[in-house]
Amino acid sequence: MRILLLFFIVVPLLEMLLLFEVADYIGGLWTVGLVVLTAVVGIQILKRQGLRTLLRARRRIETGELPATEIVEGMLIAAAGALLLTPGFITDTLGFVFLTPPLRVPVAAWLIGRGIWAVQVNRQAGFHGHSKRGPGGAGNVYEGEYSKQGPESDRLEDPDDR
Repeated sequence: MRILLLFFIVVPLLEMLLLFEVADYIGGLWTVGLVVLTAVVGIQILKRQGLRTLLRARRRIETGELPATEIVEGMLIAAAGALLLTPGFITDTLGFVFLTPPLRVPVAAWLIGRGIWAVQVNRQAGFHGHSKRGPGGAGNVYEGEYSKQGPESDRLEDPDDR
């Protein structure tokens, strides 16, 4: 809860203070231009890094390995995209950290090591009897009982068998 408080209240306040300081130093239009430029450059890098991570995950899946690191890196890349689209230099810096592979890989390893992001795989094979309608999948189920009564000669003949 404290982290959310920090992220949603303190970080925007710090971002505004830093934006005002930069605007005083280089001018308002240059500051806005710099914020837009970091977003555009970041999105271009995001596309490239996201595709590379996706391809690495695919290769690991094809070899039968669990792409745990790639999954966490993908989450960091998605977070980087959100941070880069948020106006401000602090979030842009953190976004670029998540986009830079030499910096992202240790962050992903740290998150996995701390158990902050855990990846669990269920590798069961076979038929489990589930469908869109739920377990069983055949619709309504009616329970009943039957018993065999009398010899077979007591049965009625089928009119089509004559």
